[in-house]
Amino acid sequence: MAARTFAQKDISSNLHPYTNYLVHEQVGPKTYTRGESVYIWDEHGKKFLEGLAGLWCTSLGFSEQRLIDAAAKQLSTLPYNHSFAGRTAPVVTELADQLTSLAPEPMSKAYFVSSGSEAVDSAVKFVWYYNNALDRPNKKKIISRTKAYHGVTVICTSLTAIPVVQEAFDAPMSRFKQTGTPHYYRYAEAGESEEEFASRRATELEELILAEGPDTIAAFIAEPLMGAGGVIPPPRSYFQKIQSVLKKYDVLLIADEVITGFGRTGNLWGSETFEIVQPDIITCAKQLSSAYIPIGATMISEEIYRVIAEASNRHGVFGTGFTYGGHPVAAAVALETLKIYEERNILEHVREVMGSFQKRLEALGSHPLVGEARGSGLIGAVELVADKSTKESFDPELKMAIQVYQECLEQGLILRALPAGDTLGICPPLIISEMQINDLFDMLEAALDIVAKQHSV
Repeated sequence: MAARTFAQKDISSNLHPYTNYLVHEQVGPKTYTRGESVYIWDEHGKKFLEGLAGLWCTSLGFSEQRLIDAAAKQLSTLPYNHSFAGRTAPVVTELADQLTSLAPEPMSKAYFVSSGSEAVDSAVKFVWYYNNALDRPNKKKIISRTKAYHGVTVICTSLTAIPVVQEAFDAPMSRFKQTGTPHYYRYAEAGESEEEFASRRATELEELILAEGPDTIAAFIAEPLMGAGGVIPPPRSYFQKIQSVLKKYDVLLIADEVITGFGRTGNLWGSETFEIVQPDIITCAKQLSSAYIPIGATMISEEIYRVIAEASNRHGVFGTGFTYGGHPVAAAVALETLKIYEERNILEHVREVMGSFQKRLEALGSHPLVGEARGSGLIGAVELVADKSTKESFDPELKMAIQVYQECLEQGLILRALPAGDTLGICPPLIISEMQINDLFDMLEAALDIVAKQHSV
C-alpha cells in the first residue's frame, strides 16, 4: 500500500483531545519518544522536565522498573480476567482490600474502572441506584462547582463546569446544577475574610438546595483542591461549612480524589489535607498506578453498599460494569505502586521537598505577570493578570498562558495552560528532588520574564 501524503505537517490519523485542529494541521504534533525519572525526550532528542507529571499522574516518573516488571509478570500468568458475576483474580482482591484500608474514612468496597472519568461517572450512577433503592425517585440532582473538573463522559461533562468542555456539547443536562467556585482571590468581596467567604459559599449552596427542593438533591461532588479548573485550594473552614449544609439536607458527598489522591498535597489524600470528613463516595485514578497503565476506582461506604446490595437482590443483578474493570494487569501495577509508596516513604519525601516547591511558587506572586501563585504540597498554579492591583484579566485573544507555556517548552519545561482562564498548572512527579524543583522554577521564571518583556509589562 502506498504511503499517504498530506500537505499538513501531521500525517497521522490520530484525533487529539483538547486540540485546535486547524492550528494542529499547520504546526503538527509534539512527539515524545522516551522518559527517565522526571524527564522526557522528544523525537529530536531535546530533554524536558515534565512539570505536570503527564496529566497530573506519573507520580513515580518515567522509568520505574518495578512497575514494568509487575505488568510483565501478570501478563505472563493471567493477562486478562473480568469482574462480572462475582469473578475475580487474586491481585484484584488484594488491591481492593489495600485501597479501602488506605481510604481517609472507612470505605466498604472498591469498584474498579479504567479512568477517573469512569470513576466519577460510576459514582453518579451509584447515587441514582441508591436513591431508587430507597424509593426516592426524585432525589437525583448532582451539584458541582463552577470551574470544577470531573472528567468528560456525558455525565462528567455535565459536572465539569468549564465553558470549553460544556458549551459545544449541550451540557449540562437537567439533573446537574452548579454552585460557586471556592476561589478567594477571584470571588471574595471587599474586606471579606476567608472564613466569611467560605460561609457565603455555604449559604449559596444551601440556597440552591432549597430553591431546587431538598428532596431532589442527591449529591454534591468536589475535588479537595480544584485541579484543571485552576489548582484552587479551598478557603479556611470551607468543607466544614459545606458538609454541615449537606448533612442538614441528607445530601451525599462525593470526594473526587482523582488528582489529589496518593500524596500530591502532602497527605495520602486531599480529603485529609483540606478536612473533608466522612465522604460517602471517593473516586481515584491517575497516581493509583503512576499512570503506567489505566486504572481508577470508585469507593463506597458500607451504608451505600448495603442499600445497593439489597437492591441488586431485588433486581437480580447490579446491572452495570466495564469489560476492563478489575483488569489483573492494571491491578498488579497499581498494587506495586502502592507498595513503592510505602517502602520508599514517598509521602515523607513529598513533605521534605514541598516546602521548597511552595516557597518558589509563592515567590512568583511578585512577578509582574502573575496575579496569584497558589497551591499545596507538590501542586500549584500561577494565574496571569493584566493588572495586579485590579486583578483584571488579559484579553482572551492574547492567550497569555499559552504564550508562557510555549516559552517554557523553549526552556526545556513542560507545564499546562489550563482550560479555565490564563492559568498555568504545575504538578511534577512526586519523586522530584529539591534541585530539580529549583530547575523547574528557574525555567518558569525565565519564560515569564521573556513573555513580560515581549508585552512590555
